[in-house]
Amino acid sequence: MDKFESLLKYSKQLSILYVEDHEELRNSTVEILNSLFAKVSSGIDGAEALSIYKNFYREENQYYDIVLTDIKMPNMNGVTLIEEIYKINPQQKIVVLSAHDESEYLVPLINLGINHFIQKPIEFDRLLDVLKDISKSIVEETSIKLDDLSQYDRKSKLLTVNNENVYLTKYEIIFMDILSEEKGKIYKNEEIVSYYNSLGESIDMSNIRKLVSKLRKKIPSQLIESIYSIGYRIQMS
Repeated sequence: MDKFESLLKYSKQLSILYVEDHEELRNSTVEILNSLFAKVSSGIDGAEALSIYKNFYREENQYYDIVLTDIKMPNMNGVTLIEEIYKINPQQKIVVLSAHDESEYLVPLINLGINHFIQKPIEFDRLLDVLKDISKSIVEETSIKLDDLSQYDRKSKLLTVNNENVYLTKYEIIFMDILSEEKGKIYKNEEIVSYYNSLGESIDMSNIRKLVSKLRKKIPSQLIESIYSIGYRIQMS
């Protein structure tokens, strides 16, 4: 398997925001990224990229999986862009493109927590290697192993049992998202109701019990544990 296919295995369901003020480089790199990622957006400088980043969350209710950004740009440079993104989403995965003459920016970026750098001019193999490492880590973080035969992907909202996809309703997906957020944690009934309400959905204790009953018919029933009068948790291996 070559590097392109190796990356595609992990990146094909992910999104990326690419920020570069050099038009020719931006266009050629976007063409490559489009063949690797499900969603690719691009910005010409930090200010535009920040606006795109915020709009994406408003429209998709999620952040970009990866941000790939240049440092020196008009209106807002890469360092300021990263500072603003971390204020919104401290967990954002970010890759920085840096030229030889931009060493003065490296210490502030390292202090911000950036540890993925690609030197300009971009080496294609290096780009693929870095994007693969990050994409793989994202997929592994969002793919939750429930037991030896069951798995839930928090990003694609896909449940598989015995290597077969299991259809989930909207309310079942929300429930799986809640319980798979933190392994072994007991989620109180009030927390579950509040989470549904935050998404503009309505559910009460009686409907939670009915939902759990139906969900247990789709996955090994012992995976969802009821804590009497308190709440629920998923027993994950």
